[in-house]
Amino acid sequence: MNNRRVIVKIPASTANLGPGFDTLGMALSLYAWIEMSVSEQTEFQFYGDQMSGLPKDKTNLIYKVAQLVFKEAGVSVPELSISMHSDIPLTRGLGSSASAIVGALVASNALIGSPLTDDKLFQMATALEGHPDNVGASLFGGIVVSAWDGERADYVRIEPHHKLKTLVAIPAFQLSTEKARHALPSSISMADAIFNVSRSSLLVAALAGGELGMIRHAMKDRLHQPYRAALIPGMATILERAVEHGALGAALSGAGPTLIAFVEAGTEHSSGESMLETFLLDTLKQEGIEAKTLWLSPCAQGPQITIEDISSQPAIPLPDRIKGEMKR
Repeated sequence: MNNRRVIVKIPASTANLGPGFDTLGMALSLYAWIEMSVSEQTEFQFYGDQMSGLPKDKTNLIYKVAQLVFKEAGVSVPELSISMHSDIPLTRGLGSSASAIVGALVASNALIGSPLTDDKLFQMATALEGHPDNVGASLFGGIVVSAWDGERADYVRIEPHHKLKTLVAIPAFQLSTEKARHALPSSISMADAIFNVSRSSLLVAALAGGELGMIRHAMKDRLHQPYRAALIPGMATILERAVEHGALGAALSGAGPTLIAFVEAGTEHSSGESMLETFLLDTLKQEGIEAKTLWLSPCAQGPQITIEDISSQPAIPLPDRIKGEMKR
């Protein structure tokens, strides 16, 4: 263990997918990397614009999650060297906290020989995050349908359709999950509950069966998006009209403020801004919101783990190791 260096690459995720509040998640081709090894004293190296301001002591989330793994496995590893680079923007609705939790769980487990099962890591991640959708997607890859009763989380994984792509519009402001959840009502009508159960069921069936044309009808929601629309000006217009501009459907990504549109591969223009990109950016700009867009594919893999022997492998700074994979 003392001679082991672990590097884990973890995908971002989008949650809810419209109607599947706290139950549906999909991994995306945007990544964070965590490097972990045993050290004489705990030290941190953070890289990338997303990492500024994070604590560099034992209050750090990655360190604390790693200690939970060690405790669960019955081992003691009090001092760690931790490096991290993330292309996943913080508090934007793309699963940044879930990727950090999953990465810390997987890296620390691999560091001590992987005594904990993937299911155990999933249970721990769900309890830490408070819902299973983002962590399930980052841990297992693909599309994950999950349920949690406060004690146990269960899931079924769906392989993403090979033609499914996404376009995300990331506004230049943060929106905490806590604030977004505070906008939700404490109760809803039976009619709205039935509406969401039917749409969520339809969406799962469409994704599992490859019925991409059904997505536009299945991504509608009455449970959370109407109540959060006021927090993201332009969102209601985008959700209502994205299909007119080439999308299969659109949703608020997680708690937002990122908006995500599902697209069938081959429908976007190969050069210049697509009609859909222009629509998303212009709609937000009319509300005074600057944003950037990214074309992302569903990520079919969960964390990718590399284990090295420190005694035979020279230490290479994490950015140099992954420079061909980072977003520019």
